[in-house]
Formats: sequence, structure tokens, C-alpha cells
Amino acid sequence: MPRPRLSRPRLPRTRAGRRRLVRAVMAGCALGLLPATWLRLTTADRLVPTRTAPRTDVAVVFGAGLWNGEPSPYLAHRLDAAATLYREGRVRVVLVTGDNSREDYDEPDAMRAYLTRHGVPDGRIVSDYAGFDTWDSCVRAKKIFGVDEAVLISQGFHIRRAVALCRAAGITAYGVGVDERHDATWYYGGTRELFAAGKAALDAVFEPDPRFLGPREPGVRRALSSAG
Repeated sequence: MPRPRLSRPRLPRTRAGRRRLVRAVMAGCALGLLPATWLRLTTADRLVPTRTAPRTDVAVVFGAGLWNGEPSPYLAHRLDAAATLYREGRVRVVLVTGDNSREDYDEPDAMRAYLTRHGVPDGRIVSDYAGFDTWDSCVRAKKIFGVDEAVLISQGFHIRRAVALCRAAGITAYGVGVDERHDATWYYGGTRELFAAGKAALDAVFEPDPRFLGPREPGVRRALSSAG
């Protein structure tokens, strides 16, 4: 039985048709880059190095995966930056936000344990167990934990999205982008951000509820009170 022949897409035969096709492709590319451009423009004056981060009450560290129950190297570097900010007196409380959607995976507790091993008192650490993505973490930081201003800590390829979304959620946010070796994970993260920028723009416009919101929690307020 002969195989069915697959029809190939045909290019326009006329010069005018080809010009219209090129214009359509260029317009599609420009439209696809709009969210990334929005992130860059809206966060241009909000990114700071660790050594000059403004003094704020709260630092927010976003989860970045666990390896055998311990923070991945990327997450460990974020936590190292948070511990440095705390030791230098630039922040008073660290809010760790990550995924604890199943019993055998607990980012916030692993992040807390790492920070305590690196000099941050347990009473100065607050855990958000429902930070399933960046938007959820930002909304919960504002609505559940009452954070109005914060220094956000992540890798450079993610920090712009974090700052833009936390600002959209009502937080005065500054971003510390942790330096990393440009390995395969870095390039994967950068490529992923091109697609995540589109979702971020939609989140900022439509402001959907997080996957889990829940009642307000006094953890940040209590930690700040105990810090004096």
C-alpha cells in the first residue's frame, strides 16, 4: 500500500506575498518579545548588588529545587546571599517561599535548615509552604504575610520577573541577582524566562488568585517584633 504523500507548505509565489509573509513573521517575533521588554523596562532601576542592597525589614528567597533533600546549588547561592544580608544588618527577617505540595518534598524547611547553619537565627526565618510559582509567592508575601517592602533574591535570569511580579502584587521590591557560572542550567533558565515572561505579563494584568491563598499569617510580624 503506497504511503500517503504529505503536502508541504507552499511559500507565496509573488514578491508581494513574500513581503507580507516576512512582515507577519517579524510582527510575530516582536509581539513575542514584548513581555521580556516590559520586564526589562519596569525593573531597570530596581536591581542592586548584594553589597549595596537597601536596608529593609524582609528578604524574600524563592525556591529553586532540592537535591536529595538539600538545597540545589542555585538555591544554596540564593540562601548564601540572604545570610550575608542578614549578617550585615541589611535585613531583619528572611521569608523563604517554595514548594511543599507533597510530604516528601519540602523546600521551605530545607531552606530554613540551611540558613540556620549559616548564621541566621531560626526565629528570624519565616516559611511560606505554598510558593508554587513566582506570582503565588509574591501575592502571598503581600496578602498573607503582610510584606510591604522587600529585597528579593534569585539568579540574574529570574530576578527581573520576580521584581516585576512582586511590584504588581503591591510590594516595593528591590532585586539582588546572584552571580552564577554560565553553565547549561543557566542557559536553560534564561531560555525558559523568555516564555515565562508572557505568563508574568498576564499575571500582572489579570492578577489571578494563587493556587492556595489561605488565612493571614503573623510570622513576619512576630519575627520583626522579636528582632526589636
